[in-house]
Amino acid sequence: MESLNVLSSSSTAKPGLSSQQILKKSTFFRPIQQTLMPRQTPNRKISIPILKAQQSELKDGSATVSESRISEGDALKVKEWEVGMFQNEVAASQGIRIRRRPPSGPPQHYVGPFEFRLQNEGNTPRNILEEIVWQKDVEVSKMKERKPLFTLKKALDNAPPVRDFIGALKAANSQTGLPGLIAEVKKASPSRGVLREDFDPVEIAKGYEKGGAACLSVLTDQKYFQGSFENLEAIRNSGVKCPLLCKEFIIEAWQIYYARTKGADAVLLIAGVLPDLDIKYMTKICKLLGLAALVEVHDEKEMDRVLQIDGIELVGINNRDLETFEVDISNTKKLLEGDHGERIRQKGITVVGESGLFTPDDISYVQEAGVKAVLVGESIVKQKDPAKGITELFGKDISL
Repeated sequence: MESLNVLSSSSTAKPGLSSQQILKKSTFFRPIQQTLMPRQTPNRKISIPILKAQQSELKDGSATVSESRISEGDALKVKEWEVGMFQNEVAASQGIRIRRRPPSGPPQHYVGPFEFRLQNEGNTPRNILEEIVWQKDVEVSKMKERKPLFTLKKALDNAPPVRDFIGALKAANSQTGLPGLIAEVKKASPSRGVLREDFDPVEIAKGYEKGGAACLSVLTDQKYFQGSFENLEAIRNSGVKCPLLCKEFIIEAWQIYYARTKGADAVLLIAGVLPDLDIKYMTKICKLLGLAALVEVHDEKEMDRVLQIDGIELVGINNRDLETFEVDISNTKKLLEGDHGERIRQKGITVVGESGLFTPDDISYVQEAGVKAVLVGESIVKQKDPAKGITELFGKDISL
């Protein structure tokens, strides 16, 4: 039987390489002989000669070969893990620093030279965004087992109709002369902790609508933001007419279908997490389902990438660095100057300013920079009366 190819610890991504070049160079995508995957029962044990690194390095740096018995199911998991590592390579080639999953987290029973690397590098996330993404990968895997995609597609028949998210923002901007407001229903954040103890998502949503919000953003991440899809569903079923953005860390298309079944009208796609091919594919899925896709960028490289993708209609500029959580609202102006701003105008893209907006002066600043909408959470969700908080944010009553 042929040997299972294993990861070379010297594999690194080189910026500027195409996906095809990376595929050719990748150590993760070596062909596996069909004999490795015989069509037998999942629990059948197969014998695969594999490399196993020693717990202590040999003097000449070599590794010995030993034979281990693993199930076919485990062999498939190994391959899935290798695919994940290849995704990391592609992302790194596009300047994405966030790794999709831990580089030292192969399935149990997987042994090889990488086992020695595990002892040295560990699998600690490099920042809070990477930690969230890794956690999300685990969550989504479990959710997909409980609700396979075919069941979600059936559930779409009973989903409430999609509302025009972008149209609502444009209408508010036209009627008020101010950026359309996406008001965020958020209980907590990793950087600020709990923002509001007496948190009633439906009442907050109704208060936002009364105060003139054009759309709402609903946090659905539970572990880091204390949100939930139940909150999204409850707001949708409450009679609130504002279109809803599902504020989730999307890493797989499955999540888009799931959000739609819960009543979402739009979803968030983060360019700092998703490679170009994923963004292209996911925006097509959104169009198929009638959803708006808010594609979020933070720096010039991400903006360049997104503007090269056809069909993007809504771009969010996050003034918060999701790796360090530092905020600088001048980031919006910087990303809309010069060629970027011109290309955005030519393409007819609606730009949303995000994070760090607390006063009428902040709103004026990003509006002058070129945004047609703003996404605001902390400065209004903490107010006892959300409608009054919106009036204070804009310096005037924007309810119609």
